[in-house]
Amino acid sequence: MPDDRDRPDAAADALDDVGADLGGVDDADDPDIAFRGGKWLSAFPLAFFVLWAIVQSGVLRIGDTTGLVAGMLVGLIGGLFLVKGSWTTYANTIFQGMTRRVAATAVVAWLWAGMFAATIQTGGFVSGLVWAADVAGLTAGLFPAATFVLCALLATGIGTGYGATVAFSALFFPAGVLLGANPVLLFGSILSGAVFGDNLAPVSDTTIVSAVTQDADIGGVVASRFKYAIVAAVFAFVAYLAAGQVMTGVEVSGQAQSVFVENSDPLGLVHLVSMLVVIGTAVSGRHIVEAISWGLVVAATFNVALGLAPVSEMLVFRASDELAAAQSLEFLPFVELVDVSQQGVSASVGGSLYSGAAGFFPLIVLVLLIVAGAQIMIRGGGFQAIQDWLLESVATSVRRAETTMVLGTALVNAMITINTAAEIAIAPYVARLGERFNVNGYRRANILDANTSALGYIFPWSGGLLVGYATLTELPNQYEWFTQAMVVNPADVFPYVFHGWLLVGVFLLSALTGFGLEYTTDREAEEVARV
Repeated sequence: MPDDRDRPDAAADALDDVGADLGGVDDADDPDIAFRGGKWLSAFPLAFFVLWAIVQSGVLRIGDTTGLVAGMLVGLIGGLFLVKGSWTTYANTIFQGMTRRVAATAVVAWLWAGMFAATIQTGGFVSGLVWAADVAGLTAGLFPAATFVLCALLATGIGTGYGATVAFSALFFPAGVLLGANPVLLFGSILSGAVFGDNLAPVSDTTIVSAVTQDADIGGVVASRFKYAIVAAVFAFVAYLAAGQVMTGVEVSGQAQSVFVENSDPLGLVHLVSMLVVIGTAVSGRHIVEAISWGLVVAATFNVALGLAPVSEMLVFRASDELAAAQSLEFLPFVELVDVSQQGVSASVGGSLYSGAAGFFPLIVLVLLIVAGAQIMIRGGGFQAIQDWLLESVATSVRRAETTMVLGTALVNAMITINTAAEIAIAPYVARLGERFNVNGYRRANILDANTSALGYIFPWSGGLLVGYATLTELPNQYEWFTQAMVVNPADVFPYVFHGWLLVGVFLLSALTGFGLEYTTDREAEEVARV
């Protein structure tokens, strides 16, 4: 049987395999969409969304995910009027994009991670962190740097930067703010840790996609990119140490701070075991849903068995005290009777399982719509037009080719805010360009993954940043001392995602200088079938 890697379209076939496995945004059997004015106008929905996001987040400084949902909806509606002929294909493409597994992967990670983080938060994990930091003498200036390292370790262990962002935004962020760390710098350190894990974790979706689409084995890809990731991480760590000494924190009520610290409970640190269960299960090869589910079970068990939180703080049905069925079920620990005749009181569902998931609902809708916009751009030929222009007009030498790989991934990530989806969209271009100049598959995979991993947490409208922001917006409801002013605006944090910027910089410098450049003849990748 011939080796598929000897065929010139092997990279395209690998992309098809990833598309089938991850629900990618490429399916050659679907009909194309014709736009008035040509293929470039297929980018209108995403371009309109980016412009809306810049105005909303950057100019008007409104950090509202639901507002971004409205922007994407308006962009999709506007795109209808640019379509030639029937709108049916365009409308069907929206549905097709919203059902892609690449979007569902992010959604599931957010929901599970949100429930897990909220449950160990209910069990006093933040109190345990404050106690540990106080005993260890960890100063406010050191907290962001420490957070970066710990978040990087968690993200690498569980293979999802999104999940790590949710957990650390819910747990380490309030602890750090209370101890006096600068909120913007602290949030940036969390996002930087997520970038590190997404880029380097062998079980990360971005790692898998970058390896398979560039016809390389995962083990070799991870080993070859370590030197780039660690250089950026060392400089990022130093930057957080230095910035932590000069950037002051927000004012927390002295009384609230002292009461919280005095009542911090070391027992909350038992949830380190819950986190280790997640990491250990994920590293052992289990699916991330299974890993977080086991962590959730362990966390809930600790909460009840050790008296850290009752069942009702994790799940509760608040029903009318006049309802006979509710009265008969009142003996259950998750049923609570309320007087709905009082102003502001109504029947509801509550607890960490509910709130941990509900906070991400607007972001979930936004992600589904963005992937739909990407699908339209694929069907309309917009991505193909960009690739053809770069191939014909810009990439005329090896170094210019690698530079356009870096800049091309940046452009796509600016429009598609979910890094895995952006990676799938730009991967065929990186493969074609690399093959033209005989660039090694490891090198191509590293350029592709580093930039999509980094930029997916940098742009103010990016999925990684917004999932952290959605978590922060829930904190005022969970801590009396945490005010709305402590929530970091997405437009403020992007300059402080140090590891993300440094990782992009490392590969841009490598492309310009040729540092680390390998040709196909320099080293052969292992069989892709081994991944």
